[in-house]
Amino acid sequence: MSIKTATLNGVATIEIARPEKKNALTVAMYQAMTDALRAAQDDPAVRAVLITGQPGIFTSGNDIEDFIARPPESGSNSANSPVFQFMQALASCEKPVIAAVTGAAIGIGTTLLLHCDLVYVSDEARLAMPFVSLGLVPEFAASLIVPRLMGHVKAAEKLLLGEPFTPQDAVDMHIANAVLPAGEVVSHARRMAERFNALPPGAVRDTKRLMKRASAAETVSTIAVEGEIFSSRLRSPEAMEAFQAFFQKRKPDFLQFS
Repeated sequence: MSIKTATLNGVATIEIARPEKKNALTVAMYQAMTDALRAAQDDPAVRAVLITGQPGIFTSGNDIEDFIARPPESGSNSANSPVFQFMQALASCEKPVIAAVTGAAIGIGTTLLLHCDLVYVSDEARLAMPFVSLGLVPEFAASLIVPRLMGHVKAAEKLLLGEPFTPQDAVDMHIANAVLPAGEVVSHARRMAERFNALPPGAVRDTKRLMKRASAAETVSTIAVEGEIFSSRLRSPEAMEAFQAFFQKRKPDFLQFS
């Protein structure tokens, strides 16, 4: 399955554990993470959720072969797709979600951080949202949230050009709380998650809901619009060229498109 889950001292941990594939996410892994988030939401013993990866890699994003073979559904059926179920489960989780970014976080590896409450990144982390270079568009409401966090011109660097950014950039751009040595990021994130054991859970949930109230409907709407365009672009000639170039280990030729 490549997703490990455990609950200890009030913290439900979701660990992406597929290092041989750089923690690339498959449909089955999205379903497993969705199930884990829902279970944590329903378990009164869980006070916080911790999402982490492996040393040196958080996640490289979608497994392209799996994604092409099992693309997300569009239209009225999109809610049935595991990737959209995962987005909904994370974006609507009432309990605090803490992310420990242990290395590279590519594509959804970065955009999922936009929906976490506390984010700690290792000094070895590398973040990027290279959707356009794959002939695609941003997902998980990144087109809404990233410009609000960074401003339009910085967002254009990250979303239009797909420029990677450093751990300190993530802090400066309000995606992460702090940069930590690689060997300390998970333990620190766990300590922060365990602090919620000493806080009243109802007040925590209500405060998180209030913090998200103004943008909640817009976030859901943006995820849906992005999903429609993303699904359509998966079948576009530009995306096909990008994927073929990826598998053939060459640079894509986008000069053929107008």
